This record gives sequence, structure tokens and C-alpha cells, in this order.
Amino acid sequence: MTASESLWFRRLLAALSGLLAGYAALAVAELAAAAVRPEAGPVAAVGGAAIDRTPAPVKDWAIRTFGESDKLVLQLGIVAVLAALALMLGLLALRHRRVGASAVLLFGVVGAVAATTRPDSDSFADGVPSLAGALAGAALLHWLTGRLTAPARASAPGEGWDRRGFLIAASAAAVASTGAGVLGRALGTSRARDAVASRAAVVLPRPDSSAAPVPRGAQLRVAGVSRFVTPNKDFYRVDTALVVPKVDATRWRLRIHGRGVNRPLALSFQDLLDRELVERDITLACVSNEVGGPYVGNARWVGVRLADVLAEAGVRPPSKGGPADQLVARSVDGMTLGTPVEDVMDGRDALLAIGMNGEPLPFDHGFPVRMVVPGLYGYVSACKWIEDIELTTFDAYDPYWVKRKWARRAPVKTQSRIDTPKPFARPAAGTVMVAGVAWAQHRGIDRVEVRVDDGPWQRADLAAEATIDTWRQWSFPWKATPGSHTLTVRATDRTGRTQTEKRTRTIPDGASGWHSVVVTVD
Repeated sequence: MTASESLWFRRLLAALSGLLAGYAALAVAELAAAAVRPEAGPVAAVGGAAIDRTPAPVKDWAIRTFGESDKLVLQLGIVAVLAALALMLGLLALRHRRVGASAVLLFGVVGAVAATTRPDSDSFADGVPSLAGALAGAALLHWLTGRLTAPARASAPGEGWDRRGFLIAASAAAVASTGAGVLGRALGTSRARDAVASRAAVVLPRPDSSAAPVPRGAQLRVAGVSRFVTPNKDFYRVDTALVVPKVDATRWRLRIHGRGVNRPLALSFQDLLDRELVERDITLACVSNEVGGPYVGNARWVGVRLADVLAEAGVRPPSKGGPADQLVARSVDGMTLGTPVEDVMDGRDALLAIGMNGEPLPFDHGFPVRMVVPGLYGYVSACKWIEDIELTTFDAYDPYWVKRKWARRAPVKTQSRIDTPKPFARPAAGTVMVAGVAWAQHRGIDRVEVRVDDGPWQRADLAAEATIDTWRQWSFPWKATPGSHTLTVRATDRTGRTQTEKRTRTIPDGASGWHSVVVTVD
């Protein structure tokens, strides 16, 4: 091997050293995070910090583009950036070992700062995984690049560096790092085992107030239309949690305090089970849902009336002289949501939900307890993994999304969607069933109309209504003629308000506009 070839080969191995150091850093950090908490891992911490600092339009774009895979894309992006940086640090360390190792330590400090400044962090221990991983990575990088500059053994004269020693060291490092990562995942799984066991042990009591049976005809027999009840596995999930919290229900507590609370409460999960339980069908919608989008779903929820719990704590709504007009709900992951007190105490079925479609809440949807408030977008009402409720005022406190320029108050807008035919479908000429769903929670749907191209609006047939808090299916038999056609839908709610044609973005209080699909009839 010539001197030039030897130099390039060493540079390649130096880059590999950087990758191995980064791999070791993440593996050791994951192992340390298993002892602290999974959310303290560097990828989760840096990813969470990135989400917190990302402008709202960019978040909206990510949700539109990647859907519920947005968090996976972010995590993969972070790992890709770390890999690129590790390659560069490996090349740097070939010439400046201490500088390269010091740079790894610096990244560890950045990760530690991100972890300890997250809203859900209450301990400097959250910084330990990033620092431990950085120390391991820096030491490994310093050691491996040292093998690339170490004198050759006497049995291999002329090499100038210990190739065999490097390969042995690199292989050992890869094996040890993999072992640390596997052990960390195993310990993390063990740590979550109590939470999983606590959910498995939950037996939901029979509700004291059962939901009315879903009326016959609420579910249309039209292929392609959304199911009236959305299965848990298909229910949309939009939140900022990179690591889904696994909360042990036996240790969970809900604190209720703040302005106008005469009797502060600390409730356990069993306390909720022992209270009057109500069962209701309620449709939830995400404010990030574009016109015609998928982030809306209907489920049967079981829980405790939030208004009853607040009244027990001495809370009065503003209309009855209460000093607090905002309820701030806090999640175990640090998320804060602000809900109008008047809305949760006006008689609607606002719940501290513990069950969803006949089973305890799935972890993805907030186990052990979440809020469900019909008529409000989720970002101001649907706090998952809730652990704290503080009564305050809108003037005194801006919750997470309001700080990011979303509206303080966000009633769900009247919306409708065409589920079938799909965009760019090619149905045959003749009668084509156009169908979908419409929703205006806590107001109800009064009328749905369909327009073909620029023709007149024609009334669709409405399925039976379950309650004003659920979506409503609709259908329209269209006499389709050959050619390209645009189908448009709009809904009118029980207050007489018709869905507006004006298109708006999801920011600051939800998208508006008519949903249209273009089809070609053969």
C-alpha cells in the first residue's frame, strides 16, 4: 500500500471511528436513560426541544406531509444529522484527537441542556444520559483514533500504524455498544412493565349513565364511508410526545388547584373508578386537520364528569361569579392546554376519560386519564396523560400552543368531508354513491349539500343522528355522466351556520373551506 493509499484508508477508518463513537454514545445514553426515564434520552430530548422551538407553520407542514409518522421522521432526521457529525468528528480527530473528543463532549452538554430544560423535566438527573453517552463516545473516539496513529508492531514493519490493533478495538467497541443498547432497551421495557400491568389490571365498571344505543341507520351501508365508531387502532394521534408516556395507574394522581378552588383535590385512579361514571359517544377533531383531512374520529368514551369534580373543589364558572376563566391542564410530558372554564361547566359532557371503545385508554391516547370536551379542538381541551389541573385566567397564563400563536379559544368549525369516491377515482357512468361525514360537535348537523361542477347545490340524505356531539354520515346518489367532474360538499349546523367557502389555514383556529374531489367518469 502506497503512502497516499494508506492515508485515504486511515481517513476512512477515522470516519468509521466517528460513527462508532456516535453509536456508543447513543447506546450508553439509552442505557443511562433506562435508569432515569426514557424521555431523558438524547434523541428524545433533542427532538422534543426541536419540536418546542419549531414555528407553528413548519409543524403544520410536517403533519400534512408525514401524518402520524412525523415523529419517526424527526427521530430519523436527528440520527442522520448525528451520523454526519460523527463522520466529520472522526476525520477531525485523526489530526486533532483532543479537539475531536472535546467536540463529542460538547454535543453531550447540548443534549443535557435540552433534556433538563424540557417542560416535563424537574431534575438535573435528566441530563445524565446525554453526558454519560458523550463521555463514552469521546473516550472511544480518542482511543480508536489513537490506534490509527500508534506505531506498527515489529512483526509488521513499514505500516506506520497498528491496523490489526484498530480493527480489534473497533470490533470490540461495536459489540460492547450493541450490548449496552440492548440492555438499555431491556431495562426500559422492564421499567414500563408496571404501567402495562396496571392497564391490564383495569376492569372498567359498568357506567352509571350509559350512552344511548347508536340508532339504526347511523352507519350507512356505503362502501368507502368512514365507520361511525372509529376503532382505537385507527383513531388519529397528533401530539408532541416523541416517547409515549407509560404511566402506572396505581401511582397516578391528579391535582386540582388554583384560583377559585376552595377545596384542592388529589385524586387517584381508583378515586375516579369509584365515582359516578358516564359513557358518551363523542367525536374529536384536531385543529391541524386540513379541509377533508383524516384527523377526526368518533369513539365511545367512559369517564367522570369534569364539571362535577370542579364543583366539588369549589369552582364556579365565570357566569356564576367564579374568578377563573381558564382551566390549564398539564400532562406528565409537560404539555399544557388551556380550556375555557365556562365551556366545561355549561352542561356538556366534558369528561375525565378513563375508557375508550370498551377498554381502558390505550397508552397512545392518554392512559390512564385524559380530557375529552365535545365542541372544542383537541389542542385546547383533549389533554392526554393528564396529571394537573390549575384554575387561572387567560390574561395570566398562555399554555403551550397559545405561546406559538394559536388561538386561545377554539370551538370546532362546521366541516364536511367526501369519503367516497376518492380523489382521481374513475367510476363507471350511471348512479355513483357519493358519501362522507359531517361534524359540528355540540351544535349538530342539520343539512349537507353536494354540488357537481358548477351546478346547483343539492341536498344529501343524512344518516340517523346519534347525538349532537358526534359526526353524521351522509350520502348522495349521483347520476354520473362521462368526463371529468368536480364534486363539492358543504354542511349547515343546527345554529343555521353554513360551512364557509373561504379557505383558511389551520393556524390559528382551524381550517375552513369546502371539500372537493375531482373524478373521471368512464
